[in-house]
Amino acid sequence: MIYDMVFQAIEFDPMCDKENPQKIAFEDVSAAAFRIQSGIVKTPCVKSHMSLSYNMEIYLKNDFLQHTGTFKERGARNALLLLSAAAKQKGVISASLGNHAQGLSYHANLLKIPATVVMPNVAPIMKIQKCQSYGAEVLVCGHDMKEAKYHAMALAKEKGLTYINGYDHPHIMAGQGTIGLEIVEQVPDVDAVLVPVGGGGLLAGVATAVKHLQPHVLIYGVETEKCPSMKSALNRGEPTSVAIKSTLADGLAVPTVGYNAFLTAKPLLDKLITVNEDWLARAILRLVEQQKCVVEGGGAVGVAAIMAGLTPELAGKKLASRELARAVLIEVVCILTGGNIDTTILGRCLERGLAAEHRLVKFKVTVSDRPGGIAELCKLIASIGVSIKDIMQERAWVYGDIFSVSVKVVCETRGPDHLEQLRSLIADTYREWHIHNDLPSPSGASVALIEDVDH
Repeated sequence: MIYDMVFQAIEFDPMCDKENPQKIAFEDVSAAAFRIQSGIVKTPCVKSHMSLSYNMEIYLKNDFLQHTGTFKERGARNALLLLSAAAKQKGVISASLGNHAQGLSYHANLLKIPATVVMPNVAPIMKIQKCQSYGAEVLVCGHDMKEAKYHAMALAKEKGLTYINGYDHPHIMAGQGTIGLEIVEQVPDVDAVLVPVGGGGLLAGVATAVKHLQPHVLIYGVETEKCPSMKSALNRGEPTSVAIKSTLADGLAVPTVGYNAFLTAKPLLDKLITVNEDWLARAILRLVEQQKCVVEGGGAVGVAAIMAGLTPELAGKKLASRELARAVLIEVVCILTGGNIDTTILGRCLERGLAAEHRLVKFKVTVSDRPGGIAELCKLIASIGVSIKDIMQERAWVYGDIFSVSVKVVCETRGPDHLEQLRSLIADTYREWHIHNDLPSPSGASVALIEDVDH
């Protein structure tokens, strides 16, 4: 009990007070846009090659093209510029898994403000190294964000530093909202915007900007099923803590959405979508192959939602307007928020994506152990254009025929139809075989319609 009271006293942030949450307005976002324009990249919003595949005009807001590879720069610069002279001299501190830490470190360095970032030991090594290269003091402390934040806020009180929350600080949210202003300018006829959701700051800022300028535009929040903090908040009517599981979208792994963010975003949100990890892997793969974009899991959730079939109402044509002689497809913008994916994780994502699309296949088959038995199997596979990536023999654990060998094969196909061709060929040739088949389906994800949630 005493420990909890001490923890709450240290953790208290006057800018993110759950008893007195602050709601940002359009004026905050527009002022932030003017304030940060000289230090932020106005990133392109390009039409995607995936548009025809999903019967909608898909645009990708490439905010991973910021200098640090993350949209977090916008809010960080805005918050730093709004500090008092005394606070700038003392310095700032924050806890982050990586992207907010990078944005804060980089712009603090540009503005000559001392910065300290506390990162949990699960933070990607690449992001830790980047913060150090930007001149920040980096402390790796805690097993998760909760422990890292506690340590950061304790240091803030001890050293008189200003703590800047990475997703719930009003100045941070206003800065992130500048993405919404750019979207409306770059895609004037936009019908829907898909926004990644972690702590909710980006969603709050973008929704505030877009809904003010074009109230008819749909705002969809998209989060990972491994950390459904916004879904939990909507169901309970207030931010509540959820357990975090290991996720490809590490940047969205915030256990509790911000109180300021929730207050701002809730009345502006049209739909919340939760996607599973397999679709994230497929989205990362698709963006690499078709768009030549290397995007981290948290940045790919909007594309994953479309691929998983969770936005069927956005497919098809909208009614022709007076200015148009014909109907056009619904225009949807996905915000690609970050590109700071660890190279080892990227490799795993690509492989998992290939497996989910049945382009990387694993199977086991029992063949004759006589000379040429395995060679015949390889020749058979090659005859239909399937490429073998790995092969392994197993003799000791084969039951029955002593003159047989179990062969495990990992191979590459062109997709489901090619896999079925391989399956038929193996079934017609061998008696004992098994193909691993784990294709994810949209049923693994969920949708929360906002009208079903108590406002």
